[in-house]
Amino acid sequence: MKSFDALLELAKRKSDFDQDNTWFKGSSTYLDAIKKEVDEVIEEIPKSRNNYLEDELADVLWNTLNSLLALEKETGICTISVLERAVKKYRQRMAGIEAGVSWEEIKNEQKQALAAETPVND
Repeated sequence: MKSFDALLELAKRKSDFDQDNTWFKGSSTYLDAIKKEVDEVIEEIPKSRNNYLEDELADVLWNTLNSLLALEKETGICTISVLERAVKKYRQRMAGIEAGVSWEEIKNEQKQALAAETPVND
């Protein structure tokens, strides 16, 4: 997916640029923007203007990538690990529902697996 890789590279450049701007408030800058952009997506759907809808969805994706990169700097998460986790998570869910397992059952199994990989604090 060349387009996704190109967008991620642009977001990395933007992340570096944003660090020196006075308006930048870390990941909350982008998380707040995601909320606003989702509202704009919802407003655009009934208008049946796909070009505008695609543009608003692009803003959601852009701010999501930027929030991942900001959180990577703030918390040490790895953006690539998030993407890999998403692929694994939804592959499991799709395989499960295609095999007749309920979405809730799959989610519960995944929550248990997630809890099992969480380190215990002493």
